[in-house]
Amino acid sequence: MDKTAVTVDEHVRFREEGHLIVRGVLQPDEVQELLEHIDELVTERPDVLRVHMLHRELEIHERYLLHPRIVDVVAGLIGPDVLALQSMTFVKGPGSPGQGYHQDSFHIITEPDTLVGAWVALDRADEENGCVWITGGSQHEPVYPDADESKGHGGDVHLADIQAVSGADDPDESKNGLTAIAVRYAGRERPAVLDQGDAVFFGGHVLHRSHANWSATRSRRAFVGHYCNARSHVPWEAEHGPHLLARGETNLPHSGPRFAAQRVR
Repeated sequence: MDKTAVTVDEHVRFREEGHLIVRGVLQPDEVQELLEHIDELVTERPDVLRVHMLHRELEIHERYLLHPRIVDVVAGLIGPDVLALQSMTFVKGPGSPGQGYHQDSFHIITEPDTLVGAWVALDRADEENGCVWITGGSQHEPVYPDADESKGHGGDVHLADIQAVSGADDPDESKNGLTAIAVRYAGRERPAVLDQGDAVFFGGHVLHRSHANWSATRSRRAFVGHYCNARSHVPWEAEHGPHLLARGETNLPHSGPRFAAQRVR
């Protein structure tokens, strides 16, 4: 498999805008394999909108979480040592709701914070069917802590004047405390329009959201992985157990692929 190398210009763009779109990360046959698998999931769970952490249960999710082309890009942005933390499958059918402004590092804590998400489109994702919108420049913001400290979310507690927020993830802007932060970047929010197999990579501080799927006929299915530099401590391990070392080395607790022996290369 050819290496998917990140160029200097792409690295600069990622730092300047907080995200990077890479075309053709997955091939058509790989996209089709995932779509057929999602059809099976939906048959078993017709009301499902998203599923987390199936890479710990199913070989196909582990395989795509560790996909070499995805990990190549992540390594180019935060590597060379990469830990794979979470897999997510989105099933956003016609009429499904969106997700409001949020920062991934609010939900997934890494110390130091090196979190990167890889959002891979399995259907064409555009403004009509609820693509991801990313607020350029917001990657320089700290992670805003939750006003409800009992929920255990991340956030910067060392800045003297940082404000706690309520309603992160709420699609209602009037209820989402991050709306006031997004306003600082008026005019810099952009839709990540992707064709099948394309991916958008973004850092954990970036404000991003999606609107509802307004299409009457088109789904917006996606496979998402979250990663960090393998030298970052991940408190999540207490809940989820050691995470997968996807590339390189680390002196921190980790695990290897569970299903590697099942794969035929």
